[in-house]
Amino acid sequence: MKEIATRVGFGEALIELGETNENIFVVECDIAKSTKTDMFCTAHPNRHINVGVAEQNAAGFAAGLATTGKIPFVSTYAVFGSMRMCEQVRTSICYPNLNVKIACSHGGLTPGNDGVTHQSIEDMGIYRTIPNMSVVMPADYYSAKAIVKAAAEYVGPMYLRFTRDPVPCIYDENEKFEIGKAKVIREGADVALIAIGDMVNQALIAAKELESLGIKAKVIDMFTLKPLDEACVLDVINSIGKIITVEDHNWLNGLGSAVSDIVAREGKGIVRKVGLQDRFAESGPYSELLKKYKMDSTHIVALAKELCR
Repeated sequence: MKEIATRVGFGEALIELGETNENIFVVECDIAKSTKTDMFCTAHPNRHINVGVAEQNAAGFAAGLATTGKIPFVSTYAVFGSMRMCEQVRTSICYPNLNVKIACSHGGLTPGNDGVTHQSIEDMGIYRTIPNMSVVMPADYYSAKAIVKAAAEYVGPMYLRFTRDPVPCIYDENEKFEIGKAKVIREGADVALIAIGDMVNQALIAAKELESLGIKAKVIDMFTLKPLDEACVLDVINSIGKIITVEDHNWLNGLGSAVSDIVAREGKGIVRKVGLQDRFAESGPYSELLKKYKMDSTHIVALAKELCR
């Protein structure tokens, strides 16, 4: 499978949106080359506003644009888009329920060699707790392009998280996505692997290995963390009952917590969580970090074998 960073899909989708919708604007925080909005700047320079290294101002500026009917995409790194501008997003965007998209590259551990300062492990959990905010992370390049286009049609605040490093392509260019609806990409009846973002690939690798061991794993791409596809989770609880959540995020208040909330409410089902175990990581290659912190397919397989024993 070819590998492309999801931030590339984001940048290309913006160009296509800009060609057909004059209300699409980009509010950039001085890193357009890294976030891939430089392509939009070249194609639509009058609708690309660089506010400089001033993320809080970007949120306020985007809020203002949204009040005039524009659809602004605020673009920066995930650590800054979730924490540095959090108060402004909460009060100036989510509270008045404005149609602003916070679109961030470098989510999770994919900026591995940049270290803790650029590894965003808390972002989806932060925004999951703010009313009116939707939280989305595509699994690959093709889903990123489709989901960005769907986000432009979806009315309301949204946080979109992309990867810096290339990730394998899972889908093709014809796949359709609906915000709030999970994608079942592999059937199985013994255990369910519910994954988000770049970790969908790890779940697929694990499912193939489990099949060789006689364990059939269902793989679900839960690309929308909020609003979560509760119907999908309920179906898994009732039909399989054994769930492993897989995310490149602190395992507190992310996908694992969201799924566990439903399991607790229903009073049945078993959940095991794969994610960063409430700690900071370190600088290093992305694949090596996943191995060290028990977030790769090997650990998923071990957990699945334990659940299906």
